[in-house]
Amino acid sequence: MKKIIFSFLFCSLFVFVSAQDKGMHFEHNTSWEKVLAKAKAENKYIFVDCFTTWCGPCKAMSKNIFPQQVVGDFYNKNFINIKIQLDTTKNDDEEVKSWFAAGQAIATKYEVRAYPTYLMFDPNGQIVHRAVGSSDAPAFIAKGEDAINPEKQYYTLKRQYEAGKKGEAFLYKLSMVAADAYDMQFAKTVSKEYLATQKDFYTKENLEMLKNFTKTSKDEGFNIMLTNSKKVDAVLGEGVADKIVEQIILYEEVYPLLFKTKETKPDWVALQNSLTTKYPQQANKVLLLSKITYAQQIGDWKEFGPAVVAYMKAYGADASPDQMNTYAWTIFEKCEDMACVESALEWSKKSFASNNNHMYVDTYANLLYKSGKQKEAIEWETKAKDLATKAGEDVTDYNTALEKMKKGEKTW
Repeated sequence: MKKIIFSFLFCSLFVFVSAQDKGMHFEHNTSWEKVLAKAKAENKYIFVDCFTTWCGPCKAMSKNIFPQQVVGDFYNKNFINIKIQLDTTKNDDEEVKSWFAAGQAIATKYEVRAYPTYLMFDPNGQIVHRAVGSSDAPAFIAKGEDAINPEKQYYTLKRQYEAGKKGEAFLYKLSMVAADAYDMQFAKTVSKEYLATQKDFYTKENLEMLKNFTKTSKDEGFNIMLTNSKKVDAVLGEGVADKIVEQIILYEEVYPLLFKTKETKPDWVALQNSLTTKYPQQANKVLLLSKITYAQQIGDWKEFGPAVVAYMKAYGADASPDQMNTYAWTIFEKCEDMACVESALEWSKKSFASNNNHMYVDTYANLLYKSGKQKEAIEWETKAKDLATKAGEDVTDYNTALEKMKKGEKTW
C-alpha cells in the first residue's frame, strides 16, 4: 500500500512540476544583486514583472499568459525572470517583503506608474526596454522580442535621442515606441518635434500619430479631427475622428460639471445650450452620452435604461461591439424595466454578429432569460459555453448560469 501511495504522490508531483515547467520560470529566494550576477553569467536579459495585488490585468497575465508553453519557451531561453510586488498587504510573506526596498527603488528610478509594467535589462544590468499592460501570448512575446532587438529597445533609442539623434524617421519611431512604453510626456515631446517636420498631416503614419497624441482640445490633432473628420476617417476608418473629439469634449466640457457636487443635479438645458454653441455637430450625441454616464455614476438605474435606449436609437449604428455589450450587460444587471431589456436584446445580438465573442453571446442569453424566454436563453448560453470552451477559457460561470436557468432561478 505504501508503494502505491508513494507512486501516486510521485505521479501527482511529476504532473504538477511538468505543468509548471511549461510556462515562464520566475526566480525565487533571491535578490537583485544575485539576479544581476546570474544574468551576466548566463548572458541573458532580465525580465521584471512589476505588479500589484489589486491589479486585474496583472492577475490575468499570471493566470493565463505566463503559464503557456510558447511563452515559457521564449522567455526562459532569453531572460532571467522575476516578479516584484509594488504594493503591500497584511498577507505578504517573507520573500515579498525582502523585495520591498529594491522594488520601490526600481519603481521610482524607472517611473513605474501603471500596472503591469515590464522592465527589461540587458545581461550587464542596463535598462533597455519597457512595456505596459496585459496582452495575449503572441503580443506578449513580441514585447520580449523588441526588448532584445537594439532597433526597438525603448531606452536604447531614448539614449540615442539624448545624444543628439534627430532624424525624421527616427523621431517618428521613438515617439511611437515611447507611447507603447507609457512614457507619455516624453512621447508627446518627441511627437511634436516630428510633426514640426511634416507638411502633410493626412498620411496614414501622421494621422496614426495624431490619433495617439490628441488628448486635449489644445493638441494639434484636435482641430484636424474636429474640422476634417471625413478626411481623417477615409484613412483611419469610419468614426475614428468623431470618437476622439467626443471623448475630449466629455472630459473637458461635461464631466467637470456633472460631478461638481453630488447634491445638485446637472442643468441639462444649460449644458445642451453650451455644447450647441461650441460644438454644434457633436452636441446632441455628447449630451446623450453625458446622461448615460451620470445615471450610471450615481446608480440611478431608472434613468440609465431610458438614456441608453435613447442613445442607441439615435447612434446605435455607430456603436462598437464592446459598447453595445457593455450597455446591454448593465441593463441586464441593473434595470427592471422590461421595455429596456427588450430593447437591449436588439443591440446585444448585433454585438456578436461579426465576431462570435462568447462573452457577448452570454450577455444576450442572460437578457433573453430575464425577459422570460427561458428555452432560447438556455440555447444561447450553451452556445456561449461552447465558444468559450473552444477558446480555452474557463466556463465555470457559464455552467452556473445554465444550472440556474434550468431551475428557473435568477441569474442577476
